[in-house]
Amino acid sequence: MRRYLYFTVFVSGMTSLAAEFGASRLLGNVFGTSNLVWAAIIGLILIYLTAGYFLGGRWADRSPHPKTMYSLLAWGAFTLGVVPYIAQPVLRAAATAFDGLQVGILLGSFAAVLILFSVPVTLLGMISPFAIRLSMDDARRAGNVSGDVYAISTLGSFVGTYLSVLVLIPTIGTTKTFLVFSVALLCVALAGLGISGGRKAVLAYLLMVVLLAGVALVGGRGGIKKTSGQIFETESAYNYIQVLEVNGYRYLRLNEGQGVHSVYHPDTLDYGGPWQQFLVGPFFYPDRAPADVRRIAILGLAAGTTARQATAVFPNVVIDGFEIDSAIVEVGREYFGMNLPNLNVIVQDGRWGLANSREKYDSIAVDAYRPPYIPWHMTTQEFFQIAANHLTEQGVLVINVGRAPGDRRLIDGLATTIGTIFPSVYVMDIPGTFNAMIYATLQSTDATNLDHNLLALSTRADAPPLLLKSMSLAWENLQPAPQRTTVFTDDLAPIEWITNNMILNFVLHGEIETLQ
Repeated sequence: MRRYLYFTVFVSGMTSLAAEFGASRLLGNVFGTSNLVWAAIIGLILIYLTAGYFLGGRWADRSPHPKTMYSLLAWGAFTLGVVPYIAQPVLRAAATAFDGLQVGILLGSFAAVLILFSVPVTLLGMISPFAIRLSMDDARRAGNVSGDVYAISTLGSFVGTYLSVLVLIPTIGTTKTFLVFSVALLCVALAGLGISGGRKAVLAYLLMVVLLAGVALVGGRGGIKKTSGQIFETESAYNYIQVLEVNGYRYLRLNEGQGVHSVYHPDTLDYGGPWQQFLVGPFFYPDRAPADVRRIAILGLAAGTTARQATAVFPNVVIDGFEIDSAIVEVGREYFGMNLPNLNVIVQDGRWGLANSREKYDSIAVDAYRPPYIPWHMTTQEFFQIAANHLTEQGVLVINVGRAPGDRRLIDGLATTIGTIFPSVYVMDIPGTFNAMIYATLQSTDATNLDHNLLALSTRADAPPLLLKSMSLAWENLQPAPQRTTVFTDDLAPIEWITNNMILNFVLHGEIETLQ
């Protein structure tokens, strides 16, 4: 019996961590995956487990019987399995509210879904103290037994982490991942009931299997979201991915959907927004022409909007596009025309990929920032030095940065850090958006070079209209020199402090209601 108890503890630990990551995906699809969301999930899961340890120890002393423990485990498995199905209508309502930025509904939905996890996670937390009590046949072995139980539970948690995140969620989705772990745990509970109490003990709980099957059949329809214009959705190891089509334009949205990561229309390349402003970077050097740009890197390729625009503007360009999520690459090829012969798609983290590239680039475009999703390791002196090392003699670094109204701390911090490596740094705000572009040249330059290049290109019949428009917009919206503030390093980059504070101030002042 002890071996089966240990096996039970292993599966219970595995399911506990799978539940935590499953919760992050359920909520991340609607509320995003910022560290604020993660903190709320991890904090409450730990509180529920704490309650389970406390209650489990006392219950085990009052009723030290395997049948009691496996009954609790069966209820934990069953309630975990139904959580995503109960949460679905709440999350869909929240997704609609997020599109309309209705803060009250969002906060209520967030709390409601987290509360749903209180019952199954608390019940799962009761298993380890129960198993210790049932395994204790000699008080002199209390330390050994406790150590064995918690070691096995932790090993199960390790397996549950990788099995859920790397295998099940990208393959079958979040809801079915919950169902797989729920059914597996329920089978363990039923077998334990059979061993400890006989067939009669099992019969009363077989209805749970029927109910789970019924809920899966009836409640598993309709997809994750029901956004107007939605033509595709999926989950990857990194993101919830959604494609919308509105008036012939296709839009790539990720996770909570606040922000368009790529846009596509077969008949135009002029989409506004930040993508085409990456094209401007090389023209902060004097006497530059489109044909001078031979190779560029895009960190945060997404579905390839900037790559398509660059291909149209620079006649000789080769593009290395770094994108960490292979599922986004597949979506780009299927829905966004990302099948360019001059585009080398590299499925890697942007910093790692750039650091290990053998190429030198005329322009490096970083399109991986958007509060609160700022990869801190791509904001530091060390990262910008890597970028500088991979630029040609007249190379330029261009970054798309999100901001909040009246709050330029993130822009100032990034510009200050970049300025320790690059001699000239320029900032432009994109009108009608909460985006700014940072341009940094490897050599000392003057902003008037951009104006002179624009005037020279305007006289050429072959000048790409998209480039002229983007250069003109950049010139007209250049900002004063950023304030010198914090220098971010690999050792200290307080990006989360800045972005979290920006977002909280944004929400608390009510401005989120008018965000477009």
